[in-house]
Amino acid sequence: MKRSTKTISIILVFFLIIAIVIIGRTMVGNHFKKKFSKIPPPGIIITEVVKKEFSEKIDTFGTAISKKSETFKIKKDDLIEDLKLKNFVKKGEILIKLKSGNIIAPFSGVLGYTGLTEDILVSKNIFIITLDDNSTIYSDIKIPENYSASIKKGLPVEVRLSSFKDKVFFGKIDFISSRINADTRSLLSRIKVKNTELELISGSLLEVSVKFNLRNSLSVPDTSVMVEGDKSFVYKVDNENIANKTEVKTGIRSNKQIEIISGLNEGDIIVAEGLKKVRPQGKIKPINR
Repeated sequence: MKRSTKTISIILVFFLIIAIVIIGRTMVGNHFKKKFSKIPPPGIIITEVVKKEFSEKIDTFGTAISKKSETFKIKKDDLIEDLKLKNFVKKGEILIKLKSGNIIAPFSGVLGYTGLTEDILVSKNIFIITLDDNSTIYSDIKIPENYSASIKKGLPVEVRLSSFKDKVFFGKIDFISSRINADTRSLLSRIKVKNTELELISGSLLEVSVKFNLRNSLSVPDTSVMVEGDKSFVYKVDNENIANKTEVKTGIRSNKQIEIISGLNEGDIIVAEGLKKVRPQGKIKPINR
């Protein structure tokens, strides 16, 4: 009898210990659950899905050509006074006063001169004056044959050059050749660029981007898109500030924006930055970008 009572007591103590452990773990779990449930949702930058212009580009090079150029050969002994050239002259102004008759500017432009050696003109008495109208700059570019069907007169172009690293000059396609060059397999085209500040100089090497296939498409920041395998996702935010993981089909990337072909609508609110802090179906605190 005493033996059975002792066994029963051991069993009761054992179950009591188990019960205490279970109750303790439950109480600790409830404590931390209650504690962490009070953590406020993370502040996340959001933005609205809007439409922007997207286009494909052809990158090439060209040499700047002045709208008009004129060259004047001057004899030193024909000068009335020491030569002092203006940087810029207007049409009708006197370029140089000569004994044989003054030279009048046939158009407005930038003046310069190039000294020629005796070997070239067999004379030390002659130098050359140049007048360039750089108000509009032209450049002949070669478009690869496979893009020939996409090139049309009037397409916009963007021009850059090394001396103005952060500046973009805007122009358009002004002329397109009617034939493909059989040697280079390219289509010769001429671009036209407004140069009102006269920053582009004749002879400069131009980096040219021709924009084609222009369209207005839905756009989101490139920081808002997650790529998983061959699929792309964004977090779409609903009226209750819940972030829902949404699959999207993307197009091209341009100026830190990504084209959205499907999966979103104009006016949708999405997470713009801070994707790592967002949990699917989790609540966020929206911060307008």
